[in-house]
Amino acid sequence: MLNVEIRRPRIEEMNELNQFFRKVITDTFTKEGIGEKLDDIENEIEIKKKYLASDFESHGAERYFLIAINADRIIGTIEYGPASDLICNSTNNDYNGLMEVGTVFVHPDYQRMGIGNRLLKAMYFALQDAGKKEFCLDSGYKSAQTIWKKKFGNPEYLLKDYWDEGYDHMIWKISVSDWI
Repeated sequence: MLNVEIRRPRIEEMNELNQFFRKVITDTFTKEGIGEKLDDIENEIEIKKKYLASDFESHGAERYFLIAINADRIIGTIEYGPASDLICNSTNNDYNGLMEVGTVFVHPDYQRMGIGNRLLKAMYFALQDAGKKEFCLDSGYKSAQTIWKKKFGNPEYLLKDYWDEGYDHMIWKISVSDWI
């Protein structure tokens, strides 16, 4: 088993994290068969960069990141922050005020090794420590949807063909206590 440390990111790791986002997002788009959508890739990377900057600027109050480190290398990320407009609008604001867990990324060389599960477990405790009883999670990536359905069951909201024909968007609402 890998020796993995889960911890908060440091400001001096910002450039490495931004490169990590680029690597994982580009890889994910390619594996999803949408690697040609360069504007969407860049938009996704910029959103993650802004989330990270928000974490550093607010000291974790606005966005809260955790990272996975192996041999001084960032191999995974996870964060929570306010539910996105997409989630709030798609749920008729039922999820407004909930924290959204996102940016659950694992470096391609370390996928299927339990890193994502370790990050999730650490995030459950971080949410509990912050007094959060529930959170939401969404995904438009087919590969991630398979993982989330296996872990959390069917989504509460299924937005059929949201991104394009055959590319749905799914939204889950999860109780923290069910996973601690």
